[in-house]
Amino acid sequence: MDREPLVSAPLLRGTLTRRTLFQGAGAVAVGGLLTACGTSGTAKKSSSATSRAAKDLSSTELLVNWSNWPEYIDIDDKTKGHPTLDAFFKSTGIKVNYTEDYNDNDEFFAKVKPQLSAAQDTGRDVWCSTDWMVARLMRLGWVQELDKGNIPNAANLESDLMNVPFDKGRVYSLPWQSGFTGIAYNPKSTGGKKVTSIDQLLTDKTLKGKVTLLTEMRDSVGMVMLAQGKDPASFTDADFDAALAALKSAKDSGQLRGFTGNEYGKPLASGDTAACLAWTGDVVQLKADNPALGYVLPATGHMLWSDNFVIPNQAKHKTNAEKVINYYYDPKVMATVEDHVNYISPVKGSREVLLASDPKVAKNPLIFPSSEVLATSHGFKGLTEAEETRYNKAFQALIGA
Repeated sequence: MDREPLVSAPLLRGTLTRRTLFQGAGAVAVGGLLTACGTSGTAKKSSSATSRAAKDLSSTELLVNWSNWPEYIDIDDKTKGHPTLDAFFKSTGIKVNYTEDYNDNDEFFAKVKPQLSAAQDTGRDVWCSTDWMVARLMRLGWVQELDKGNIPNAANLESDLMNVPFDKGRVYSLPWQSGFTGIAYNPKSTGGKKVTSIDQLLTDKTLKGKVTLLTEMRDSVGMVMLAQGKDPASFTDADFDAALAALKSAKDSGQLRGFTGNEYGKPLASGDTAACLAWTGDVVQLKADNPALGYVLPATGHMLWSDNFVIPNQAKHKTNAEKVINYYYDPKVMATVEDHVNYISPVKGSREVLLASDPKVAKNPLIFPSSEVLATSHGFKGLTEAEETRYNKAFQALIGA
């Protein structure tokens, strides 16, 4: 049985967050509706490092084309501009064409796949992909190694985010923002009882029919693996099958109301859903309207995900893109971003900046988690093409795709 959770912290002011808009797993899977599965990745890898790089126009064209998730950067409420981007332009003369067109990992992959598979420019110099998508792009050979000589501030990367299973040593990626997957619950529907464990979600009869899990395979399966004492960063087919069997048992028993993307918000707030797996960013907004909602990180461990800077093959302004990444790895600049988005900062020193300017944010353990909490955070291992196909097929069959 799960022990008491490590963290049960209040969250900060509501804001439209990146995960609120997250659709990477698609629509609600209640009654058989679900998400599109991941692309299996059949394209050939680029033949060499030189085939990945276009002529770098950074010195003659002071431009960077950056695609990112909506509402995922600091913003001036009056002008609707982005102060950090404005300051970057003033200090460097480099204009950032910042486009919020990354609404979904697979959807975005479909946009850029034709160009990447043909070794053509996508029209983008940098974007921010979730861990597992970075792993896929790396496997296909469609992203370039970062020139750390252009990113000296990469030395400020939090050590816990360095040797991730999909990109050890951060050769191809650097985190933009990170977040946790944990358990949210509505005390009105649980009879005042706290829901702190995966065991409760899957087997507690008082919650029967009022539990939702996530259509994101890596979150739902990963959290169950942790409850079973397995490491999502290093597991076998048998471990995956055991986690899937536990999910199937809960579904077949009627314990689960269904599987959702971020659509768990309204049912959780109304009490139709008593407890669910949830992303930290969504709960920020929900708790702003309903402070009674609970959110915990189970003592057996929780999933840590990141959205990461990557530079695609044939990018025309690679050096300028690396200058942008370097800029945001300045603790003062990242502190400005964190003060707005309230996710986990990947940059050392940004907490110290905020202790002076906004101590409430700086002291929030879900934005600047303790070493104890980070020690129980886990990533999902990078999958081979065969593994990705097998696991996605099995999971989607389970949840009714």
